[in-house]
Amino acid sequence: MRDLASDQPNQANLSMGSPSTSTSGWIDEHHLGVRYGLEGRILVDEHSPFQRITVIESSRYGKGLLLDGCWMTAEHQERHYHESLVHPALCSAAQLERVLVIGGGDGGTARECLRHQEVKQLEMVEIDRRVVELSQEHLPSLGGSAWSDPRLQLEIGDGIAWVANAADSSYDVILVDGSDPAGPAEGLFNKAFFEHCRRILKPGGIFATQSESPEAFQQVHIDMVRLIRKVFGYADPLYGWVPMYPSGWWSWTFAATDSNRFRNPKPERVKAIAPSCEIWSPRWQQGAFEAMPAFIERELIS
Repeated sequence: MRDLASDQPNQANLSMGSPSTSTSGWIDEHHLGVRYGLEGRILVDEHSPFQRITVIESSRYGKGLLLDGCWMTAEHQERHYHESLVHPALCSAAQLERVLVIGGGDGGTARECLRHQEVKQLEMVEIDRRVVELSQEHLPSLGGSAWSDPRLQLEIGDGIAWVANAADSSYDVILVDGSDPAGPAEGLFNKAFFEHCRRILKPGGIFATQSESPEAFQQVHIDMVRLIRKVFGYADPLYGWVPMYPSGWWSWTFAATDSNRFRNPKPERVKAIAPSCEIWSPRWQQGAFEAMPAFIERELIS
C-alpha cells in the first residue's frame, strides 16, 4: 500500500546481495531517510507487465509480499490491515448483497468480506494476475476459502475502467485495496475515480479506501480525506497500525452519501463477526475514528 514520495528508488534494499538470492539477510523498504525491514529470505523476485513482485519469508511475520519494493502484507500482519478496511464498511452498510473490491490480489480483503453471510456476490478487480497467482501459491492463508467461494467473481483487469463502465447504483459496498497513488494504482486516487464510485454506490452504501499514513504521507492523507468528503458528502478517516508499513501508523477512510453511517455497526453483524476478529471490534472502531491527532484535525477543518 505505498511509496509515492520516497527519497530513494522504490525497491527493496536486500542486504544479502542479489535480489534472486535465498540467503538470509534483511529486506528493507526505504522511505524518506528511514528503513522498514524484516529479517528473512527472498523466495520470488520477478517483474510482471505492471510491477516488480517480491515474495519473502521472514522469521517474525511469516511470508510477505512487496510490490515495487514496498511492503504490502505478511501472514502475521495482514489482519491489522484487512479487518480495518472491511468491517467498518460491511457492518454498517444498509445492504450487503453486492460488494466490489478494487485491487486486493492477495485475497485478504475478499476473505474478510465473505465472512459476512449477507454478501451474495463479491466482484474483485485486480490488474495484475501474477499478484493473485503468487499469493495463492505462497500466501494461501490470506485468501483462505475465499478463492473457492462461489460468491467470489475474480476479474483480471483495470479497476479504474471497471468503475467508469459500471451501471449507476450497482454496489452496496465499494472497497479500494490498492497500493500507493503511483504506478498501476495511480488513477485510484483522483476526483474522477471517486465520483464514479459515488455514482455506482447504492443508496445506503459505503465506500472505503486505504488512505496512507498520516505521518509518512501526511499531505497525501489530508488531500485524500478532503477530496473524498467533497465527493461523497460524509467521510471520516479511521486510524490504526500496520507495524511493517512506513511509520507503522496507517489510515482508512470511509464515506457515504446520506450520513456517517459507517460509524454505526449493526449489532447483528457485529455478533456474527467480532468474536473471531483479532483487531476489529465496535469498541476498537469507535476509538480508531476518534484517534485523529490535532495536527490532522486542524488541517481538515481549515
